[in-house]
Amino acid sequence: MLAPLMGVWMGVVLQLLPVVNAGNSVVLRKVITSDVSRFVEDVLNASTIPGLSMGVVRLDNVRQPVVELAAWGRRTEDGDRDDLTPDTLFALASCSKAFLVTSIGLLMDDYAHGRNVTPLPPSVEVFDWDTKMHDLLPGEWALEDPWASEKANLRDAFGHVTGLPRHDYSYRPGDNAEDVVLRMRHLPPAYELREKWSYNNQVYANATIGSFVVSRIFKPLNMSFSSYTPSEAAKSGRLTQTWTPHRVRRIPYWLPDKVNDLFAGPGGAISSAEDMTKWLATLLNEGVDPRTNRTIIPASTFANMTTARAIQNGVSSPDTSITGYGMGWFRMTYKGRDVVWHSGAIPGFSLLVAFLPEDNLGVVLLANMDDKADDVMSVLYRVIDEALDLPEDIGRGVGNGIPQTPLLSTQKGYVTEVPPKPLPMPLEAYAGLYANIAYGNITLCTPANTSSYCSHVLAQFAPVEAASGEHLPEARLYAAWQRVWSTHLRVLHTSANSFDLVLPALFPNGYGRNKSAFEYHDPVNSVGRVEFLVGGRQVRGFALITEEDAAEARAARTNGTIQEIGDAWFDKL
Repeated sequence: MLAPLMGVWMGVVLQLLPVVNAGNSVVLRKVITSDVSRFVEDVLNASTIPGLSMGVVRLDNVRQPVVELAAWGRRTEDGDRDDLTPDTLFALASCSKAFLVTSIGLLMDDYAHGRNVTPLPPSVEVFDWDTKMHDLLPGEWALEDPWASEKANLRDAFGHVTGLPRHDYSYRPGDNAEDVVLRMRHLPPAYELREKWSYNNQVYANATIGSFVVSRIFKPLNMSFSSYTPSEAAKSGRLTQTWTPHRVRRIPYWLPDKVNDLFAGPGGAISSAEDMTKWLATLLNEGVDPRTNRTIIPASTFANMTTARAIQNGVSSPDTSITGYGMGWFRMTYKGRDVVWHSGAIPGFSLLVAFLPEDNLGVVLLANMDDKADDVMSVLYRVIDEALDLPEDIGRGVGNGIPQTPLLSTQKGYVTEVPPKPLPMPLEAYAGLYANIAYGNITLCTPANTSSYCSHVLAQFAPVEAASGEHLPEARLYAAWQRVWSTHLRVLHTSANSFDLVLPALFPNGYGRNKSAFEYHDPVNSVGRVEFLVGGRQVRGFALITEEDAAEARAARTNGTIQEIGDAWFDKL
């Protein structure tokens, strides 16, 4: 049960609240009340989230942090279901982006005041947010669009307006930051520079950022257990285990040390709710640590990173405004209150960091299950309601009436022909080796292929598909395709030369205590479609499409051929 642990942690909460005295102390409204706790328990029970850690921070009348901490649920599958604590460590995923932007701002401040130890490239005369990317990375930075390649600056890159969509399956284990940057010149854009906000992790690639963040942010703020090294976090005994909602299966920590180095800039930080309240207190104090009065975020950096310049979501709801994006932060209003926030999502984690600068409130929410953005956002809204004494929405319960949140790209979908058309050629004609300069090679196998490679691939899929019990169409193809987010690829025929695409990570021997086979895939970002091109009774290649909005935008900007609309065009070799 959750109650025993909550009794302990609610005691901690009470100790952290200010004591009323005869002076001018302001009594802050308690936030993590029994009602809020019950709401969180209901969310966890309904959503199957194993555990959630929460930190709430405000500044008192002398600008000192007042912290409330709580945790619900489990950290490990072998625990007593109540072993999660506020000092449990979580991957922060995209909540890490603010640390990278802050670090670049610190470097700018160092250069401006003569404290730099590394010279700038000769092409850089002024180092600020308008500095061009090709000047900072001469010989490395290039985009497919020459104009965007020449004009894109740091503000464009960190604001997600370079024109590049996600392209998350173009990078793979073993890559380094230079590989990712050099490959960007071969990635098709979806939009023109600054035309539209479009989320992309590659522009945040920086393999050396971890040590800088630790020395310039984590250590000064006494974020003692925060790091960029998963093995270090695991050795501490504080790192949470992780789960996926499909059949509530435990999955491994997704980013081992070397991959985490690659992913450090866009999503490699590791921290706890307890440590993150120190970061939030600094954000509430506009970049100055309220405990030490030390500037952690230069004032100009704080203003630039939190000021929204691009519209991420132009549609409001009764409770929320349209959403803008600065650099590493979203910004919107909730019930008229200004909210600066960022979400994070990688396999096994759903995360949210938010602060309300005008209302003196910071909140961190860390859950150890992926695909739970709406549930975590509903907890944030409930916490804001409680802290600011706002009317709670009638009828907003667990999974009901939660405003849509722009955490992940949303598939727009496409129309499948009804009735579907048969394959114009034998399935074997679609099998074989395909290549793309940015995405690499893919060898597609039919279920009947007996080559040693295909036999191994099919053997990996067999126990997984048997365990799922799902009916699959006879016309389907398989491949091993080791990416950061997947291990394999499956395409299922829908109509004519069109196939549905799934990019799963296979666990044929299970994981953790449960040894039964299963697969993991993100229901939004690990699916899409494949469109083959047939000419002269031969398969010429295929377009891989994982973002329908991007494909639609490319079609509008080009002749709309199959070769032009996809994330990548694979030639058949």
